[in-house]
Amino acid sequence: MTTLERRASVSLALIFALRMLGLFLVLPVFALEARKYPGGDDPALVGLAMGIYGLTQAVLQLPLGMASDRFGRKRVIVLGLLVFAAGSLLAALADSVMGLLVGRALQGAGAVSAAVTALLADQTRDAVRTKAMALVGASIGLMFAIALVAAPLLAAHIGLAGLFGLTCALALGGVAVVLWMVPPEPV
Repeated sequence: MTTLERRASVSLALIFALRMLGLFLVLPVFALEARKYPGGDDPALVGLAMGIYGLTQAVLQLPLGMASDRFGRKRVIVLGLLVFAAGSLLAALADSVMGLLVGRALQGAGAVSAAVTALLADQTRDAVRTKAMALVGASIGLMFAIALVAAPLLAAHIGLAGLFGLTCALALGGVAVVLWMVPPEPV
């Protein structure tokens, strides 16, 4: 890998890691913590609040990927991370399961995986692209393992609202990575 390819690979893997850590921190404790909110006694509503993220992400992944082709990958990634951060903040401030549902839906609307992966493909040669993608995959796996251990401990101290606040901060950290670490887009 060239220096530029290494920088692109590490910085884009870091964006994935920051975003996924925030998401994964919520997963192990969401159903238990959501019980403490009004509406938390309805398993269907709690399940919908948990799953709505994936639904909105699935619906918007392709349109945001196409937008990154048209308007630039870094722009779409920054916009998506800001939407994700806004959803996280909304969930952190939620006072009911319905509020959590709206926040999670907005989080999913910040679907940037396709744009990040496309930018990584743009910034690496075919010969090293597999290594670059493996680095991204490893960062995601590592964040999952960290979150499984850290989530219950953090939830005990800062609750679900605190986890969503942390997720917001991690997403904003991802924006900083895009702006200051990711190499310029190829022309």
